[in-house]
Amino acid sequence: MQNSVVSSECEELILVDSADNEIGYLSKAECHDGDGLLHRAFSVFIFDADGRLLLQQRGKAKRLWPGYWSNSCCSHPRKGESMSLATSRRLREELGIDIDVKYVYKFLYQASFGEHGSEHELCSVYLGRGAENLRPNVTEIEAIRFVSIDELVSEMKEAPDNFTPWFHQEWECLTAEHAELLARFTRS
Repeated sequence: MQNSVVSSECEELILVDSADNEIGYLSKAECHDGDGLLHRAFSVFIFDADGRLLLQQRGKAKRLWPGYWSNSCCSHPRKGESMSLATSRRLREELGIDIDVKYVYKFLYQASFGEHGSEHELCSVYLGRGAENLRPNVTEIEAIRFVSIDELVSEMKEAPDNFTPWFHQEWECLTAEHAELLARFTRS
């Protein structure tokens, strides 16, 4: 397990327009205030050798959606950082792993967490395989677990409010529009 602090409300994120053109930089805190300002983000879905998805429960100290279950890893590239560098960095920081990930698609979404702020992101979604020797960072992650696709579908139907809003949207798109690619990662 890791326990180093790897993110800050002061880090500069990349503001973008809806076509993903960089238009400036603001602190993470400012990007998430109020209705949120559109910024670049990513989400990674990691599968183990048995085709099970790694889920993480967001740390209880997170400003937005603390304690909610979500995809394996999600974050933002920082000012001057490519998406490739950002995904590699964050997988090491949050989970202690180095794996290759495959870009699948990007989407724009906005979700409010009441008075705490909002996510307003142009989010790139990636798939990866290789969840051995995980070392979750306890400052970022409350818990991790692996679920089969059937278990995930059942749980998301029975308790949808336990999951982050972006995870719902990403999973729906992956299963509806990228099922063939997803199947390559979920087969054991």
